[in-house]
Amino acid sequence: MLHHEIVKPESGTPTRSFLFLHGILGTGTNLRSLARSLTRGDASWQPVLVDLRGHGRSEMPAAPHTLEACANDVASLARTITPRVEGVLGHSFGGKVAMTLALRARADDELAHALAHVVLVDSMPGARPGGRGSENVMVVLESLAALPRRFTLREHFIEALIEKGQTRAIASWLAMSLRRRDDGFEMAFDLQALGALLDDYFTRDLWALFDDEPPRDRPRLHQVIGARSTVFDAEDRAHAERLAAEGRASLDVLPAGHWVHVDDPEGLARVLVARVGEVTT
Repeated sequence: MLHHEIVKPESGTPTRSFLFLHGILGTGTNLRSLARSLTRGDASWQPVLVDLRGHGRSEMPAAPHTLEACANDVASLARTITPRVEGVLGHSFGGKVAMTLALRARADDELAHALAHVVLVDSMPGARPGGRGSENVMVVLESLAALPRRFTLREHFIEALIEKGQTRAIASWLAMSLRRRDDGFEMAFDLQALGALLDDYFTRDLWALFDDEPPRDRPRLHQVIGARSTVFDAEDRAHAERLAAEGRASLDVLPAGHWVHVDDPEGLARVLVARVGEVTT
């Protein structure tokens, strides 16, 4: 079972749950502020911060390590959560897990009936051979692979990554995923398994999720793109715009890079609350 944390609203009793799925190398806590914004905007939602397989406090199960496997993990978790899960948001890698979950819902009556909103934050549905647009992630993985597994102090890990060319901000963020041991800290990531997840992520083309005709009422699909992000090229952006014009998915472009929830947290929170608050007709 995936580790997860329920974010309680400041007031009221939630009647439906909303899953938040982080990107590769992240954890559920990365989206805590956004989750709290949702509860302030609509107290009927109960946000659930999920650590995907091999991330945060979730263990890495046996292979295969694929988007389908991650979606199966999330679907299993969703069945245990009360009130029932009616929405899911995914950033980057987590967005493609959310897309895979939505595709799975088409053959799962229980999930299809419940899932009302799928929010994709700078997560391009198509294939990206060679990791196009995410070259910086590949460099980070190479830097991590060159480091020892254990460090006496967290700061030693941060300084080692800086020496490999990473910024202190990135190094400090990655240090949040270190696991404390009796003799110091250990990298929690299984880099080989993460590599397999990324390979599947870059290979899969999930534009078919948007191909229903006429568009399905459930789930409603919402795309959010960072204007400065390199994940969507001009052709991908045009594809997303066509889908929005055809009413197959909403589209919001925010003044941000790939890390939309960091660069424009207020804008993303505003879009999230507005989109999931729209009445389905």
